[in-house]
Amino acid sequence: RTPPNLLYSTDAMKHIGEADVVFVCVNTPTKAHGLGAGKSANLYYWEAASRLIAAACRQPGRTVVVVEKSTVPVKTAQAISKVLAASGAPGVHFEILSNPEFMAEGSAVEDLLNPDRVLIGGREAAEGRAAVQVLVDLYAHWVPRDRILTTTLWSAELSKLACNALL
Repeated sequence: RTPPNLLYSTDAMKHIGEADVVFVCVNTPTKAHGLGAGKSANLYYWEAASRLIAAACRQPGRTVVVVEKSTVPVKTAQAISKVLAASGAPGVHFEILSNPEFMAEGSAVEDLLNPDRVLIGGREAAEGRAAVQVLVDLYAHWVPRDRILTTTLWSAELSKLACNALL
C-alpha cells in the first residue's frame, strides 16, 4: 500500500519539520494601527508562520519549499526569506514560491480541482527554478500542463493583486 502524501495534523512542528513543501495560507488583513493603517497589509500572521517553519525545519543540508498562497504585497517573499534565514538552522535552505489562489467564494473546491489556471512564481536562480518544478510536478497530477503558468516571484505576487483590483 502506498503511504499517504497529504497529511492533516495538529502537530505542526513535527510535520512541517518533515515536509518538503509547506503551503502557507494565512490571513493578511489590512493594518488597523500604526504606519499604513487602513491601507497596507498586516503581515503578522505571515511572519509568525515563517518563524514556526524556521523553528520546525532543523535538518542541515535540506531545502524546504515554502509556498505563498495568501494574497500578499509584492516583495513579501523577499521579506519572508529574510525572516527564515535569520531564524532558521544553519545549513537549511528555504526556497519561497508565490502560488496565489484564484478561487471564487462558494466554488473553492471546484476551483481547486479544476482551475482555469495555476500561477507559480519563483526566483530565477537555479534553486528557484528547481523549486518551481517541484510545484509544477505536484499540480500536474490533476491540472493539465497548459494551465500551469510559471513566472518570476514578483510577477506572481503582482498578478494576484492586479486580478483583485479588477474585481
